[in-house]
Amino acid sequence: MKKFNKGLLTCAVTAALTIPMTAMATNGYFAHGYGTKNKALAGGGSALPQDAMAAATNPAGMVTVGDRMDLGFAIFSPSSRGYTVTGPANDGFPAFEFAPQTVESDNDFFLIPHFARNWMLDGDSSIGVSVYGNGGMNTKYSSTANVYYGGEAGVNLEQLFINTTYSKKINDKSSWGASLIAVYQTFEAKGLAAFGSFGFSSDSANLTNNGKDTSTGFGAKFGWQGEVAKDVTLAASYQTEMGMSKFDKYKGLFAEQGGFDIPASWTLGLAWDTSPKSTLTFDVQQIMYSDVAAIANPLSNLAPGNLGTSNGAGFGWEDMTVLKLGYQWETSADWTWRVGISQGDQPIPNTELPFNILAPAVMETHLTGGFTMKTGKDSEFNFAAMYAPKSDLTGTNPLQGATGPSQNITIEMTQLEIEASWAWKF
Repeated sequence: MKKFNKGLLTCAVTAALTIPMTAMATNGYFAHGYGTKNKALAGGGSALPQDAMAAATNPAGMVTVGDRMDLGFAIFSPSSRGYTVTGPANDGFPAFEFAPQTVESDNDFFLIPHFARNWMLDGDSSIGVSVYGNGGMNTKYSSTANVYYGGEAGVNLEQLFINTTYSKKINDKSSWGASLIAVYQTFEAKGLAAFGSFGFSSDSANLTNNGKDTSTGFGAKFGWQGEVAKDVTLAASYQTEMGMSKFDKYKGLFAEQGGFDIPASWTLGLAWDTSPKSTLTFDVQQIMYSDVAAIANPLSNLAPGNLGTSNGAGFGWEDMTVLKLGYQWETSADWTWRVGISQGDQPIPNTELPFNILAPAVMETHLTGGFTMKTGKDSEFNFAAMYAPKSDLTGTNPLQGATGPSQNITIEMTQLEIEASWAWKF
């Protein structure tokens, strides 16, 4: 059995570290949830830890989940992501009036793994490791679309988190936890050479079409949970901003010479045991996109030699608040069911559409469901599904010339995801 566990652990870690974590533009570019049970509750459950992926939401919960290992894979489909431009293109670049057309991105299916292992040090403390992707951004527009007058265009951002967590009980009804998080991210951009040709980049040699670049960094996450009344648990967690090394191959694109830090976030959660076999969860999450220049700087900053400088134009994203409501219930000793809904205001103002064609992160609503089926005394199978209905955003093109009628740009996306995971208890 020990040899089996060791082999399974090795395979799980290898899979989680080698498969790219990409393409999940959900709440901005943060995932709607982490771990199969959490995702089935629409990302809620910070006050209801149920597996070793709990550290990604609230590290305080790890001491309550026991010795266990979780391994899962999601198939994610950000379908119908793309843009539509209406209105004539009279002046061309550098006025930058886009060609009137409707274009959908390629690459509609992505495989995303996660892995987590928790060890109880004693009855009151634990240490765990969780490996998962954050969100990510991915678009690929064909060369025939010629979006930015530079042939094939798009971006690909991949982020891998390795979360090491210590959690300890304060007493029988509360606990705290802290995580050290190591992050590895890659980025690639294509089709943006026109911004260099017309002098908008501070370093046109490091603007676009330079292949994948890598970046590393660290951050921390802190959490608490406690029973505050009979059958009611509250939780709070805070994740620091992740200071990342710069994307040197794209220092003529991202503000601060290629800087692309990961924004801080916080979550408050409640879990109410409405009966001995059912629980209602409610979470509020805030993501501070406005603190990262490459993400938050507005398009209105664009000027000759501007891209890549500390004040360089970015995606113009604002902070995002997400409300998450979930409910789970047991129908037998072997079956637990979950449903959830989350709602947030997408972070893109309608004045920021020209760059956000590359990252149409307009999702606001996520509908989720799933179940847990016990497969043995110490094992279980988990399933979650997510549907994010089509969401779009329309605004005028602020980069167009002074003559002729206004151009309108609409960006849109629909999302589907299914995830399965297996858990072993020790």
